[in-house]
Amino acid sequence: MKRSVTVVGAGPAGLTLANLIQQSGIDCVVIEKASRTHVETRARAGVLEHRSVTMLESLGLADRLLMEADRHGTCEFRVSGQAFQVSYSDLYGGREHYVYPQQEVVKDLIGGFLDTGGDIRFSVSDVELHDLTSSSPSVAFTSEDGTRETITSDFVAGCDGFHGVSRPSIPEGVLTEFTHQHGIEWLAILAEAPPSTKAIIYALHEDGFAGHMLRSPSISRFYLQVPVGTKASDWSDEQVWEALHKRFALHDSSWGLTEGKIIEKRVLDMRSHVVEPMSYGRLFLLGDAAHIITPVGAKGMNLAMNDAATLGRALMDFYATGSETGLKTYSEDCLRRVWRAQEFSQWMVNMIHTDVSSPFFGRLAQARLEHLAESPAYRATFAENYVGP
Repeated sequence: MKRSVTVVGAGPAGLTLANLIQQSGIDCVVIEKASRTHVETRARAGVLEHRSVTMLESLGLADRLLMEADRHGTCEFRVSGQAFQVSYSDLYGGREHYVYPQQEVVKDLIGGFLDTGGDIRFSVSDVELHDLTSSSPSVAFTSEDGTRETITSDFVAGCDGFHGVSRPSIPEGVLTEFTHQHGIEWLAILAEAPPSTKAIIYALHEDGFAGHMLRSPSISRFYLQVPVGTKASDWSDEQVWEALHKRFALHDSSWGLTEGKIIEKRVLDMRSHVVEPMSYGRLFLLGDAAHIITPVGAKGMNLAMNDAATLGRALMDFYATGSETGLKTYSEDCLRRVWRAQEFSQWMVNMIHTDVSSPFFGRLAQARLEHLAESPAYRATFAENYVGP
């Protein structure tokens, strides 16, 4: 089998890239180890930046998103029982966030790709990448029916996440890896509970951070800062709701938290990871295969889609003119945005978390939030980074 581009991984990065280049007449194939049902129902991120939505609109893949997504231009911070809001949309050109679950983005991308003749191989296994520095790299895999197949292509896009095969296929010593453990863990909760707020809530409390994120009219996502080493099973549903009520509590307010059936509890290891460069030979890394970022600031899916847009433009230029300029600068172009997002995410981590072992850092976090509440200049900087340039 011969294709111009082989895309390894059917997540937001891989599927965005596949749609981009296919609509430009570049033939490609997508291979994915999970089933279609799994990738279309896997709950992950749920916030899209203005820039990501604009790109999906240009591909004709944003109709359902624009009809169903909630638009947000304000977020709320709570500290010491007091709340204040930052209207970041007003501070940065009217740009908004779109709350639209990642699995719905994936559904739209798969549907759009297949409707225009795209080729996706789900439920593959034993994926191997070969000859990545040659002009004809290949990807071998076992198909769902047990047949061993090999695809030869001009380029390979590694979009298969942190635990995929793409990055480990690069020889040792080629990549420089930057890793940071934040010393923080979150208990992530998904509940069948209508949102108790119209704006995302970030709460700083002496017991630890709590977050209320919106997903749909009937589903809410919550986060609780928990001690490192915590297991999801350590927290009963009753303990979860008790902690959320306590950390979100406001003085002199009738605001109340709506409870519901908890359908998911898992612990998130808050870490950051970046590799440089994001390419090797004819292999290009996208999304989580190249960089991991904390959920703080909602940058992960948007960075993955930006990687896809950057590589897509480079490939279109290559096939249209023969120029390799965009391919050669792909890593540098992506990493500027990646590191800016990492810096912002780290800044927010330090602002909304309590270090129970050091009251000093807790007071620093409170000072940052008070500064954000009082300073127009500080809020403007926050808005530019939060909503996405």
